[in-house]
Amino acid sequence: MRVIFMGSPEFSVPILNSIIASGHDVIAVYCQPPRPAGRGKKEKLTPVHSRALEIGLEVRHPVDFKSKAAVSDFVALNADIAIVVAYGLILPQEILSSVDKGCLNIHASLLPRWRGAAPIHRAIISGDDRTGICVMQMDAGLDTGNVLYKKETEILPTDTTAILHDRLANIGSECIIKVLENPNSFEAVPQSDMGITYATKIDKSESKISWNKPAIEIDRKIRGLSPFPGAWFDDGEQRIKVLMSEVIEGSGSPGEILDNVSIACQSGAVRLTRLQRAGKGAMDSHDFLLGYSFPNKKLI
Repeated sequence: MRVIFMGSPEFSVPILNSIIASGHDVIAVYCQPPRPAGRGKKEKLTPVHSRALEIGLEVRHPVDFKSKAAVSDFVALNADIAIVVAYGLILPQEILSSVDKGCLNIHASLLPRWRGAAPIHRAIISGDDRTGICVMQMDAGLDTGNVLYKKETEILPTDTTAILHDRLANIGSECIIKVLENPNSFEAVPQSDMGITYATKIDKSESKISWNKPAIEIDRKIRGLSPFPGAWFDDGEQRIKVLMSEVIEGSGSPGEILDNVSIACQSGAVRLTRLQRAGKGAMDSHDFLLGYSFPNKKLI
C-alpha cells in the first residue's frame, strides 16, 4: 500500500522501520519541524526526520494544516492509508477524510484510559498493572476513534517510562503490520464511555519528590518520570535526580536516611538505586556513593 507516515519522537521510529521492512511504499513522512536545541540553539531534527533522511524518504514538516496549500499537498500524494504515531499536530477532518483507507493512529494505552499526550508516564505514576497499544481510526476528537486492534502488556515493578516506552514501541510495530495486512478485516469497535482518563503532558513542576507520601507512590513517580524530566530532591545545595528505585520495608520520619540510599516515607521506605547529580552522568547507587555522601541525616 501507499502509506503516509506521520510521527516525530523516538517512539515512532521502530514503527516506521517495521512498515518499510514489511514492503509497504512509504511515499512521504510528516514530522514536527526542526527546532533550536541545546546551548548553541542549533536546529535539531526529530528522530523520525533523521531516520527518514537516512533511508531516503521525502520529509515534510508543515507548522500546521490550517492553510489550503498544506492540505492540498497532503491530498495530492494520493495515499491509500496514513499511519499516525505521536505526530504532534491536530489533523483536520479534511485530512482525515482524504485517504482511501483512513488515518490510523497507534496510541500507547488501553483506550479510553489515558487519552492524550503522556499515556506511558501516567500509567506508571498511577499504578496501573497493565497497559498496551491500540490501533484506532482517527476522528476529530482527542484519541476518541474506534479501535481496530489492541494488545496488552503487564507493567512490571521494575518498569520505568524508558523501559515501557521501548516495549510498547515494539508492540506497536507488530500491531500495525498485522492491521496493514488487511485493514478492512478488523471490526471498528467504539470506545467505551466508561473509564475515560486523560494523560496530560508532564510538567516539570511535578518532578520534586515529597517524602511525605507513601513509598509506593514515590516509587511510581520516580519510575514514571525516568528518564525525563526525572524526579528529584534537594540535599542542601545539591539537586539530585532519581531514575530508579524500589519499595522496601522500613520506617522513620519522612525524608530520614535509613541506610545509605534508603529513605523513609510517610509509610514504608524506598531504596534509590540509580541517581544523578547536576552536571554528572547517571550512576547506580553503589558508584554514586563512592563520590558522594549525604551531608544531612534527613532530606527535606
